[in-house]
Amino acid sequence: MSVQSQILVRPLGTLQPLGWLERAWHDIRSSPGTSFAHGAALALFGGLMVLVAYGRFWVLAGAFSGFLLVAPVLATGLYAMSRALERGEPVGPATVWRVWMSFDRRLVSFGLLLALAGTGWVMTSAALITLFAPAPVTSPIDFLRVVVADTNGWLFEAWLALGGLLAAPVFASSVVALPLLVDRDVRVLDAVLASWRVVIDNPVPMAVWAALVLGFTLLGLCSLLLGLVFVIPMLGHASWYAYRDVLDASALPEAQR
Repeated sequence: MSVQSQILVRPLGTLQPLGWLERAWHDIRSSPGTSFAHGAALALFGGLMVLVAYGRFWVLAGAFSGFLLVAPVLATGLYAMSRALERGEPVGPATVWRVWMSFDRRLVSFGLLLALAGTGWVMTSAALITLFAPAPVTSPIDFLRVVVADTNGWLFEAWLALGGLLAAPVFASSVVALPLLVDRDVRVLDAVLASWRVVIDNPVPMAVWAALVLGFTLLGLCSLLLGLVFVIPMLGHASWYAYRDVLDASALPEAQR
């Protein structure tokens, strides 16, 4: 029997993703210190990237693109916490430590793939802006002035369309793949295929979830990164419940942590 035949994809309601956010806050209240520590660590890391690369726009853009794509891998501790709470097990820093110190090659491999995807987007984006921008773009202010605020050109619209085109397959490949890898002993390829099945079978609810993830992430970034302290644990725990609602992988062996 193939692995995919042992993974059942359930239908979702259009607004079911809102319930994942509500359940995420229940998990945060159960272990607020460890949950918010994830968000604080990622917000601090983002702040350090801004300090180091602010004057080098494409370095900063590359760092943030990679940061946002690899963030789900760094949130594996949050998935492990939700998994333990679901089972009635004690939750704390040790829960996170176990999953991080397992050095699971599947999670590391997936993180590297996401990092490569982020690097590819930055290189493509840099080439597009460098070739077609009416003036040099060397800082975030230049990007806003030359590209975003340019009412006579098409560059910003093309940049957004290209970003969406490249982001869609990354989202489809990862939306439930990482929680599945944390929960079950399954190959990366099978986890990615299961994630694609989820998106194909539930396109509208997954589009709603993608919009929520994007919206809250932008809020976190636009609040001088301080909002990430709250956004990261909320989205991390909610991603676990997205996985639990849409996939039944109980026929597969559990991952040992």
